[in-house]
Amino acid sequence: MRPHPLTWLYVPGDRPHVVDKALGCGADVVVIDLEDAVAPDRKTYAREATAERLTVPQPMPVHVRVNAVDTPLAAADLAALAPLAGLSALRLPKVTSPAQLTRVAETTAPAGKGAPPLYALLESALGVERAYDIALAHPALRGIALGEADLRADLGVRHDAGLDWSRSRVIVAARAAALPPPPQSVHPDTRDLEGLKASCAHGRTLGFLGRAAIHPRQLPVIERAYLPTEEEIELAQSILAAAQTDPGAQTLPNGTFIDTAVTAQAHRTLSLTHRS
Repeated sequence: MRPHPLTWLYVPGDRPHVVDKALGCGADVVVIDLEDAVAPDRKTYAREATAERLTVPQPMPVHVRVNAVDTPLAAADLAALAPLAGLSALRLPKVTSPAQLTRVAETTAPAGKGAPPLYALLESALGVERAYDIALAHPALRGIALGEADLRADLGVRHDAGLDWSRSRVIVAARAAALPPPPQSVHPDTRDLEGLKASCAHGRTLGFLGRAAIHPRQLPVIERAYLPTEEEIELAQSILAAAQTDPGAQTLPNGTFIDTAVTAQAHRTLSLTHRS
């Protein structure tokens, strides 16, 4: 079983040479973008280049972010890409209702087979308000996440902290629907690695797990931020060792109280250390 992805690298679909490089740069998932990263007059070329690449299985998970759902561009993207052997998942931007996911799942399911894995990106106030219903929309849905650039514009937010309520809303909706914790949205300044580090630390406290990136230099910063520290690993090991000896509630010599919830968190911490 693959470890939970911590890094999701977006690359423009109309630049095949950049996709080539991305596949070897160490990201857990490469996301070929047909939407925001591609100019309108390059959309057809981006789709055709991506379809040509994905006719065969890829050496790592490759997702494709198609154009906005309920548009002719998205319909063409889905028709061209959904059946391909090299596609690991489809990322659907600007989702605002469960019905959109249901339609995509139904139209991309080959005869006798299920739809490809789907991920919904919530990028508006309406999408955030309906986060839980969207998260439950269809069995093919494997995760939800925020698109913060569009959401920031929709809400008129001027300071990053203004998005924290929306972030928590989506994190809670995902977990309530038994989906994995969402990854953080991209940090748009590719040279501000200190800012990225601080932002990841904040995202981790909110409950995100991993982050989308738009440049390979961001990947090691994200991974370090989301991997447990040595102190966290040692504490998790101590908790599990104590729980194995005495499965009931107890207190460690350092004052840490242990119960079922604390033990579950310790298991999650250690699961993140297995990255190969």
